[in-house]
Amino acid sequence: MLSSTDPIRAELARALPDRPFSVDFWDGTQLPSTNGGGPRFAVRSPAAFAHALRAPGQLGLGRAYVSGELEVDDVDAALDLLDAWQPPSLDRGEQARLALAAARAAGLQRPPRPPTSELRPRGRRHSRERDARSVRHHYDLPPEFFALFLDASMTYSCAVFSRGATTLEEAQETKLELVCTKLGLKPGERLLDVGCGWGSFAVHAAVNHGVHVTGITLSAPQAERARARAEEAGVADRVDIRVQDWRELLGERFDAIASIGMVEHVGNVQIDAYAQRLRDLLEPDGRLLNHGIARVRHGDPEAGPFSERYVFPDAAPLHVGRVISAFERAGLPADHIEGFQSDYAETLRHWAMRLDENLDRALELAGPERVRIWRLYLRAARSGFTTGFTSIYQVRAAPVGVVLAPVGTESATVSA
Repeated sequence: MLSSTDPIRAELARALPDRPFSVDFWDGTQLPSTNGGGPRFAVRSPAAFAHALRAPGQLGLGRAYVSGELEVDDVDAALDLLDAWQPPSLDRGEQARLALAAARAAGLQRPPRPPTSELRPRGRRHSRERDARSVRHHYDLPPEFFALFLDASMTYSCAVFSRGATTLEEAQETKLELVCTKLGLKPGERLLDVGCGWGSFAVHAAVNHGVHVTGITLSAPQAERARARAEEAGVADRVDIRVQDWRELLGERFDAIASIGMVEHVGNVQIDAYAQRLRDLLEPDGRLLNHGIARVRHGDPEAGPFSERYVFPDAAPLHVGRVISAFERAGLPADHIEGFQSDYAETLRHWAMRLDENLDRALELAGPERVRIWRLYLRAARSGFTTGFTSIYQVRAAPVGVVLAPVGTESATVSA
């Protein structure tokens, strides 16, 4: 293989004279931190550099990490480092010397294949076929894997701790009931749950508010589990779970619509059509609640290449103003907007902690590549909320002319 770590260690030491981290190499050598602390990265083989050379930047480093060729002893500390540390800028000559040293470290070998868990989306972005593949890539792990870190209701969206909940279970129950309250659900009404997941909201609404729920998801395993949960709760006659794209919903009417954790996957190119379709599905005095992640800073990209290939391809959190504008143009002006940025950060902290507590079982269910992805993803997502990159909002809206009761009251509609 003819690899050598001497040049890369020398170039890194020269290019990064202040290093709040250390690097261990496969040959037993080390590049120490300059402050005596920080996370410790381990380069397990020359293949790590080969990945970085084949796809410079985030994607190559992500491939090295997912494949296990690059490891870190403390993922949280590494994310804090990436957020706070400002490395010196390198001119082209310095970049070329680093690349040459990395090539020396990689040695003579064939370019490594991407990890098996990588998905490169193909086809027209946000077409039905491409969206279905993206959803399957993210969700079609065994439900038992998700159960390792979600609460008992299998609610895979932001929990609400800020209203007094102290456990994840209490916080998710608070969120589910908050959505029902904001929609002012009444017994016998028809409710659409767009992106219903494993059915937690659909079952909650049917059991506690006596509504008839239609839930849609693109994941067949999710739909199967959601139907089973409705059966176990005794509301199978009032909960209809379908494997269906939102664009396939035609000719039906609902008194209320909940879109929870769905709008992030619609994308800028489809958000106006999505808003119009939901408007077409609402009764004249209907209510809608959209619960979704949004980017906060303008100019930031929708998602990085690591998330695009490994976490949720084509996920595109929009700015909340863009979402509100789409609903307004569809004739659904917003009357109430509420942010839950700190709540989602706390939710993700619970999820990451629970996954770590069940790592052995997670490895059995998902394999080492997917577990590494999820451990990083949950922490990186939390960092997005704590650093102000992302937030999450509930937006309540209704057709023009429908006046909704203030949030916190029993009734949804005051007058029309």
